[in-house]
Amino acid sequence: MMINEIFAIGVMSGTSLDGVDLVYVKFDKNDYRNFEILNSETVSYSKNWKQVLQNAIHSSEKELNELDLNYGRLLGDIINDFINNNAIVNIDFIASHGHTILHQPEKGITLQIGNGNEIAKITKQKVVCDFRTQDVKLGGQGAPLVPIGDEIMFSNYDFCLNLGGFSNISFKKDDKRIAFDICPVNIVLNFYANKLGFEFDKSGEIAKSGTINHQLLAELNALEFYQKIPPKSLGLEWVQQNIFPLIDQLEQDVPSVLGTFTAHIATQISSIVKGSASVLYTGGGVFNTFLMQEIACYTNVKIGLPDNKLIHFKEALIFAFLGLLKIDNQVNCLASVTGAKKDHSSGVIFNA
Repeated sequence: MMINEIFAIGVMSGTSLDGVDLVYVKFDKNDYRNFEILNSETVSYSKNWKQVLQNAIHSSEKELNELDLNYGRLLGDIINDFINNNAIVNIDFIASHGHTILHQPEKGITLQIGNGNEIAKITKQKVVCDFRTQDVKLGGQGAPLVPIGDEIMFSNYDFCLNLGGFSNISFKKDDKRIAFDICPVNIVLNFYANKLGFEFDKSGEIAKSGTINHQLLAELNALEFYQKIPPKSLGLEWVQQNIFPLIDQLEQDVPSVLGTFTAHIATQISSIVKGSASVLYTGGGVFNTFLMQEIACYTNVKIGLPDNKLIHFKEALIFAFLGLLKIDNQVNCLASVTGAKKDHSSGVIFNA
């Protein structure tokens, strides 16, 4: 093993509840753009865990503390299986995002469960986690956190656009990194696909068969969040309060809901991405063919995709990178992105 090489495991669970993403990655400390994803895997949630995580928003403080420990144990076991199945030997640390239960930065609240101490005990490895809390305490949104990785590892793209539970974007403006959540994506599309008994709308085929409800589309596009200037971020609570009631009031036909919401996503993305830009597209939404066609049509930007590993695992990869920066006490949270009082090095370290 060379002295400038760092080996880490990055762990991410997104709002769309697809499962736990894991990457085993090698970083070159002399040039962070030289990274290699050596192993990667998504471990799906059991039906029971999916329900628990979906309903956790309604839990008491005592229940959340218990869930934090139990979910930490679950992650510890999942990571150990990943290490054993891939015969991984060199590990400098594990960086875990955890799973977001509450995100209300305007009230000074953000909660990601997945107790780092439990993960460290089970895996017998150094663990970095809880990347958002410090930023919220410093007056920031606690999100998005991925842009520091975009800035350092993917600076050759004009825009880095992630299509996950939410779509978020990061780009350079006036020599500063700007990043924010654009709009919900899979958190809404999957919710309505579930009503027809599907996990998700494969390739966007159901959405493609729907009819656009122009009143619904206009009212979605008129939501106040879209007029706000960044930094800004979204959470499940916002969707439950603003999106679902509006859709349920104006459209009952699921294919039409999906078709209209897909048009809404493409509209919001096209308000930012235009013309001859080079865009790094990542996240599960990239595999929704109809959505990608709509984005290409609305933005007039030709779509080229990176390799599948990067599409699937970019967020887990960047959380591993955030962990590396934290351990080295380097800035991993940008004030220009989150609105915090200052750039800072965020995260909590638990030793094995």
